[in-house]
Amino acid sequence: MNNKVRIYRPAKTAMQSGRANTRQWAVESEPAAPKQIDPLMGWTGSADTGAQVKLRFATREEAVAYAERNGFIYEVDEPKERIIQKKNYSDNFSPNRLY
Repeated sequence: MNNKVRIYRPAKTAMQSGRANTRQWAVESEPAAPKQIDPLMGWTGSADTGAQVKLRFATREEAVAYAERNGFIYEVDEPKERIIQKKNYSDNFSPNRLY
């Protein structure tokens, strides 16, 4: 793994409405080597195998403790909390509704 890691909570996937994988914290290393294009097939690849590792933790404190215990330089990206607006079907027919 690279010496620099990023700690964050993954965002919800745009393809599904569920938020199953958004509750855990992820630790991901910064790329140590640039990506290269394979001349034969045209695929993009890298010699950095640490970029393939993504660790998950239940809490932010566990992820930070892991980074400190292993001597990583870390950056924590705080998640933006979702604002839920309450909606009722009956509000569509309210006399006070703005059109």
